[in-house]
Amino acid sequence: MELFDSLKFKIVRRQIKIVFPEATDARILGAAARLKAEELLEPVLVGNHDEIAKAAKARGLQADNFEVIDPAQFDRWDEMVEAFVERRKGKVSKEDAEKILKDENYFGTMLTYMGITEGMVSGAIHSTGDTVRPALQIIKTRPGVSRTSGAMIMLRGRDQEKYLFSDCAINVNPNAQELAEIAVESARTAELFDIEPKVAMMSFSTKGSAKAPEVDKVVEATKIAQELAPDYVIDGELQFDAAYVSSVAQLKAPDSKVAGQATVFVFPELQAGNIGYKIAQRLGNFEAIGPILQGLNKPVSDLSRGANEEDVYKLSIITAAQTLMN
Repeated sequence: MELFDSLKFKIVRRQIKIVFPEATDARILGAAARLKAEELLEPVLVGNHDEIAKAAKARGLQADNFEVIDPAQFDRWDEMVEAFVERRKGKVSKEDAEKILKDENYFGTMLTYMGITEGMVSGAIHSTGDTVRPALQIIKTRPGVSRTSGAMIMLRGRDQEKYLFSDCAINVNPNAQELAEIAVESARTAELFDIEPKVAMMSFSTKGSAKAPEVDKVVEATKIAQELAPDYVIDGELQFDAAYVSSVAQLKAPDSKVAGQATVFVFPELQAGNIGYKIAQRLGNFEAIGPILQGLNKPVSDLSRGANEEDVYKLSIITAAQTLMN
């Protein structure tokens, strides 16, 4: 079963509510209509009813088909303000909260925090910071996870060759503890996509072939990750060829249970991860899906501002599927 067929099977008719704060964007409306028609999820649109209706009409859609929540007319506004002030633990006043929650991303994130929706998709017209910041302040990371991270699912060919690359979006230079947490979260994400997690901790060294502080970090992160999640197969430090090519693995890391058969590639810092997935995408003809935010208590997904309607559709399916993990 192909990846998205598998994900659709998991979420269809479950009526999972996903909030879309950028509700007047044509790409969002088109994807939301398709998702609702296919009974994959229940889109919740944030914004002024008249403005959404106008945008929907321009797109050839009926706004009446969607659940719309207008912050200016929200009947649980006072409750939301109080919940936000409490969640921020005195860092904002009630007056500040009322101003902040007029921002659609903060409002959408609070809908998810309050359980009115189960996840959020944004970023079509907002920066990553504008999407992720409210999630970190409100949804926050799960116990044992110090920060969120961004994974990419890499797909190629009809046989759906599947890998997971992480972190490709969030953490510029994680320390060993953070890198270990990213590895464990990446293994969990891989399972959602029916990828058997064999986690390679990436480096420019394989099993001591080079000496440097950067290598030491990966070695330490590998040990921590193995202790955090002994049920997962995690190994490092490994160069990409040792992790991916079985003949090279036999030469460089013959005793490794990951080398030569890795499915999850954890990069030591953001530059490597971002460059790596883009090389695979452009030179290797992989489809790159994501970034998928990992480690949050509830799923929030960040679209690229260059996303098309199909991208919104697919990331929304992923977001709905992530609700089944929590």
